[in-house]
Amino acid sequence: MAKYSVVDKGECIACGSCGSAAPEIFEYDGEGLAEVVYEGDNNKGVTVIPEDLEDELQEAVESCPTECIKVQDAPFN
Repeated sequence: MAKYSVVDKGECIACGSCGSAAPEIFEYDGEGLAEVVYEGDNNKGVTVIPEDLEDELQEAVESCPTECIKVQDAPFN
């Protein structure tokens, strides 16, 4: 099943765990906060995260101390 993801930047503490777990999905903005960048998503949550990256996505979610990474089966907005 398709997965979509966004980062709630208001909750992000810029710890770096998601970028370590899933560098193809997450990078950091100018303030050091995480965002979804896979395939140019720009943290909109409208780009499908492919099945071959779902393990990394799950690891990022589980390693996030503030639970700011959101994942769902449909696009956000």
